[in-house]
Amino acid sequence: MKNKVVSMNEALEHVKDGMTIIIGGFLGTGNPHKLIDGLLEKGVKDLTIIANDTAFPEIGIGKLIVNRRVKKAIVSHIGTNPETGNQMNAGELEVNLVPQGTLIEQIRAAGAGLGGVLTPTGIGTVVEEGKQKIEIDGKEYLLEKPLKADVALVFGSTVDKKGNIFFNKTTRNFNLFAATAADTVIVEAEKLVEVGELDPNLVMVPGLFVDYIVRGDE
Repeated sequence: MKNKVVSMNEALEHVKDGMTIIIGGFLGTGNPHKLIDGLLEKGVKDLTIIANDTAFPEIGIGKLIVNRRVKKAIVSHIGTNPETGNQMNAGELEVNLVPQGTLIEQIRAAGAGLGGVLTPTGIGTVVEEGKQKIEIDGKEYLLEKPLKADVALVFGSTVDKKGNIFFNKTTRNFNLFAATAADTVIVEAEKLVEVGELDPNLVMVPGLFVDYIVRGDE
């Protein structure tokens, strides 16, 4: 069995300047905080971030914004991080705001290998600009294409050494589908256990999706 448990530095060797990174979490809850701090220390820049939000200036993804490591953010809202709005208004950061349900469906579509999803959300608003419309049974839908990343950074409450993940309560949020929608998936394990210790009935992301595991308890 391949040893997926690596150091922070080894895992983040796979993150390069200019990459697209998908990060799990919701307003800091379920963010892989140590991996984000590792990115800051590594000094990578010009990132495109796919996430639910940009958290708060001092928490999670917000740190990447404050330290100007992000050139584009594809998110559902930015209201809790004033710095995101400041950089956007100054033309220093491109922000693509996506309806939250549409955003998670685009991520899910990438993980499932789908060509996209059809949704009525956004019809008649700025959301539809530049997008293909498809009529089904007399109703219009927008074709929203999959969102896939080069690297996914996710958090797992309990992870075994094969990469099987359990999310505790609301930490599941965007982590569940983020872990399926990237070429390389790195999970920060709050608790790392041996293979066989995690009840199969509790596995929410199979280890086959996970490439590297970083211990979050060290």
